[in-house]
Amino acid sequence: MLYWLGVAAFALTILISVSLHEFGHLLTAKYFGMKVTKYFVGFGPTIWSFQRGETEYGLKGIPLGGFCKIVGMTPQDDDVEPADQPRAMWRYPVWKRTIVMAAGSITHFLLALAAAWVVAFTLGLPNTSYPQTETARQPEKAYITVSECTWATIPADVNAVCAPGTATAVAGPAYAAGLRDGDLVTKVGTSAIANYGDLTAAIRRQPAGPVTFEYQRAGETKTAAVDLIIGDRKPVTDDKGAISKVAVAGLGWDTSSVPSMIKYSVAGAVPATFEYGWFIVENSFSALGRIPEKIPALWHSLTGSERDPDTPISVVGASRLGGEAIEHGVPELFFNIFISLNVFIGIFNLLPLLPVDGGHIAIAWFERARSWLYARLRRPDPGRVDYYKLMPITYAVILIGGAFTLLTITADIVNPIQIFNR
Repeated sequence: MLYWLGVAAFALTILISVSLHEFGHLLTAKYFGMKVTKYFVGFGPTIWSFQRGETEYGLKGIPLGGFCKIVGMTPQDDDVEPADQPRAMWRYPVWKRTIVMAAGSITHFLLALAAAWVVAFTLGLPNTSYPQTETARQPEKAYITVSECTWATIPADVNAVCAPGTATAVAGPAYAAGLRDGDLVTKVGTSAIANYGDLTAAIRRQPAGPVTFEYQRAGETKTAAVDLIIGDRKPVTDDKGAISKVAVAGLGWDTSSVPSMIKYSVAGAVPATFEYGWFIVENSFSALGRIPEKIPALWHSLTGSERDPDTPISVVGASRLGGEAIEHGVPELFFNIFISLNVFIGIFNLLPLLPVDGGHIAIAWFERARSWLYARLRRPDPGRVDYYKLMPITYAVILIGGAFTLLTITADIVNPIQIFNR
C-alpha cells in the first residue's frame, strides 16, 4: 500500500511542477503585457474551467502535463485577432521573449532549490563526496581499507577470488607493512596527503620498492615501509579509462569514514543547497551526453537482459522509485529524485531544439543577431524566421523524442530499475 501511495504522490509532485512550469510562462507573459488566452492542467477533454479576465483556467482529463496559450508565439500563427496583433508575443523585444520562454525552466530550478534547502535541514542532503566508485569523489581525509591480497594484473573474471601466489595476485604490500582498516594516511614519501585522491596519486607517482607511509591510528602517528609493486590499474580521474602499469599498495577507500548524508542548520543549508544543485547540474549534463550510448542497453532490457541502473528513466520509472523510497521509509530519496528530475527537466527544456522552449529562445536570438549583422552591412533586415521551414526538423525531434520516451516508459514497466528488493 505504501508503495502505491508513494508512486501516486511522486506522480502528483511532477504534475504540480510541470503545471508550475506553465504558470511561470503565464505570469511573465502577463507581466510584459502579452495576451494569454488559456492555462490548463492536463490535456484532452475539459473537466472544469472558468474565465477570469481574458484567460480561461481549467483542468483537463489526461493528467500528463499542462499548457499555456500565449497569443502570437510565432509570426506564422494564423489565429491572432486583428485587435490582438500589437500584443502578439513575437512582436515583443527579444529579451522579454527570452524571459517568458525561460520562465518554465527557471521555475523547475527554483522548485529544486527550494526542495533541496528544506531537505538539507530536515532530512539531510547526499554527501557529494561519498564514493559512487573508488575514484569518483574524494573524501576529505584518506581513511583506508587494507587488502591482504591485491591484483598485480586485473583478471578478466570480475568474480575471481584474490589469492596470493597465483599468477595475477600477490600479498597486499600495505597489509604486509602493518597498515590496517581505518588508518588515516597523512604522508607518502615526502608528499603530504589531504584526501584519498592525493593518496592514490602519490602512490602512483612512486617507483616499485619500499616507500615510507605516515599514518594515524587511535590518535597516534606511526610510520611503515610499504614495499610497492607494479600492477594494472585504471586512471585516478576516470574509472572507464585505459588500464596502465602503476605502483600499487593494496589500499582502498574506507567509505565508513564518510557519511552518506549530511544534515545542515537552516543557515548552513543555503550554501549546501547551491553546492548540491551544481553537483546535480553537472551530472545532468553528463547524463544527457550519455543518452545515445545507453539506448542499446534500454532496448536489451526489453528482451530479458538485466536492466542497467545507469540507463535513463521516464516519469513512470521515477514515480516507481519514489514509491520504493516511501515504502522503505527513505523520504530523503523521494525528494532527491524529485530535485534531480526537476533540474534535468529544466535543463532539457533549454536545449536549442524545437519544440522545447530553448528552441524558441535560440531562434529569437538568431533573429536578433542576424538583424544586427545586416544593419552593419547596410542591407535590408531579413525579418523573422519562417517556422514552417523548420517544421521537418521539429517533426524529427518530436519523432525521436517520442520514440525515446516510449522506449523508456516501456522499459520502466517491463523491466524497471529497483533500488530495493521488493
